[in-house]
This record gives sequence, structure tokens and C-alpha cells, in this order.
Amino acid sequence: MEILALFCEIDDFCRVFEKLYQPRALKGQKRCRNRKTKLSLSEVMTILVMYHQSGYRNLKAFYLEKMCLQHQADFPNLCSYRRFVQLQSRAVLPLFFYLAAKRGACTGISFIDATALKVCHNLRIRAHRVFRGSAARTQSSTGWYYGFKLHLAINECGEILGFYVTAANVDERSTADWISQDLWGKLVGDKGYISQTLFSKLMARGLQLITKLKKKMHNRLMLLEDKLLLRKRSIIETVNDQLKNISNIEHTRHRSLWNFLGNVAAGLIAYSWKEKKPSLNLKFKRAVPSIVL
Repeated sequence: MEILALFCEIDDFCRVFEKLYQPRALKGQKRCRNRKTKLSLSEVMTILVMYHQSGYRNLKAFYLEKMCLQHQADFPNLCSYRRFVQLQSRAVLPLFFYLAAKRGACTGISFIDATALKVCHNLRIRAHRVFRGSAARTQSSTGWYYGFKLHLAINECGEILGFYVTAANVDERSTADWISQDLWGKLVGDKGYISQTLFSKLMARGLQLITKLKKKMHNRLMLLEDKLLLRKRSIIETVNDQLKNISNIEHTRHRSLWNFLGNVAAGLIAYSWKEKKPSLNLKFKRAVPSIVL
């Protein structure tokens, strides 16, 4: 039943998307790009989302063992695995548009963070060619790595409010303003988001940025409510952990940039379909100022 509901929603989205996108697609002189295939776009997107929901760590094993053997009746037009990998690139743009439509609603309390997406082992950085010119090498709290960075914003219910994928060496503060355009209330982040310029810009449109203080910064008055929100910031780290270990958005077997982006988008969609997400039961009766020590 869940597969049917997933496919029906994606298929309804694809009908509208293809109707708007096809007139704007580039066409060659002799033949059209993105010619029709037996496996429809909605089926490709559904299979990719199902893969990230299944717990499999390898797409080829999932496609050959799960789809071709157990779901042949549900997808009668399945192609070879090699052909399916070629069709993945066509689903990247629709996946991101569908993910944008699945975003949750802002409740006034939001959390923001950035997590590393490694694409290879550190010893293979010089020999890695797939993401040359796109990925970057930088240092995180767990050490040096080569790859990308996923910037994420969620509400206290664990729903995704905004997302952005950049190279690993991009500062978190440079994307915070963009992914929080539709947010209001309070935005809780770590020390990496400390910036007077960013704080003033967000406050001007009704969004208060709350972060911890660095050791050399002066103490300032903070509401007890804000102190409690800082203690609950681990919810977004839990979401990042589930995205990596359950939805499998991070691995080192990518062979193209487009398939990497499609993998990230499908993993985020699979997470958005989860019935039970990490959430907080926040009920503040009053706001009492206190001093941060």
C-alpha cells in the first residue's frame, strides 16, 4: 500500500512537471533529447526513493534482488540495470522539484546545520576524478575530508524546511540566509553560524538567530527558552545521522555528479516519507531571562 501511495503521488507530480518542462526542453535537428522509454519518469523516481527506504547499501543489489525478483509485477517495464543507471540523470531535476514540494511548514522554531558528504577516502583524493572541479577538501569537527556539504534546516517536528548542497569548503553562514528565506521566529544553530552581519540580516525580516557563545566572547542575557532550545539542537544532528545511515545519502561509489545529486535528493525524499521522525515536545509557558555562563 505504501508503494502504491508513493507511486501515485510521484506520478501526479510528474504529469504536471512534464507538461510544463517538455516545451522548454532543448531539441536537436534529427532527434529529440529525452526520448520516451518504456520505464516512465515516475517509475524511475519511485524506484530510487524505494531504494533509500529499503536499507540496502548498494543500488545494483537492490535493483536485481528486490525490484527484478519481488516487484516485477508492480513494474512490468523494468529494464536492465545498466539502462536504469542511464535513466537516473533524467530524474535529478524532477527529484529536486518534488523534494521542494514536500517541505514542511515553519512553526516558529527551526534548527539549522551542515553535514559532510564524503565522496572518497582521504588516501584517494589525488586519484579521484569523478568530482574533480566540483568537490573540495576541508576540515570538519571529525577531521579532513574530500567531498560536499549538505546544509539543512528543519522544524521541531523533524520536517525538512530548506536544503542546499555545496562544495565542502563553503562557509555555513553563506547559505544560511538562502535556506531560511521562508522561516520566521527562532533559528537555532551551532557556533559556526556566529556572525553579526548574518544576525542583523535575519533579524530584519523577523528571524532570530540563536547560537552558543565562543570562549572569548562576552556573556550576554539570554531567555531561558533560548537556552533550552540550544540544548535541543541535537535533533538536527539526529536527522543528519538518519539521512546518512538509513537513507544512505553518503557513499563513495558515485560515477557522475548528476547521480550524486539524484542520490541526495532521493534520500531526502525517502526521509520525508517516514511516519516517525525525530521530534521535540516543546511547550514553553513563559520566557525568563537568564545569564549564559
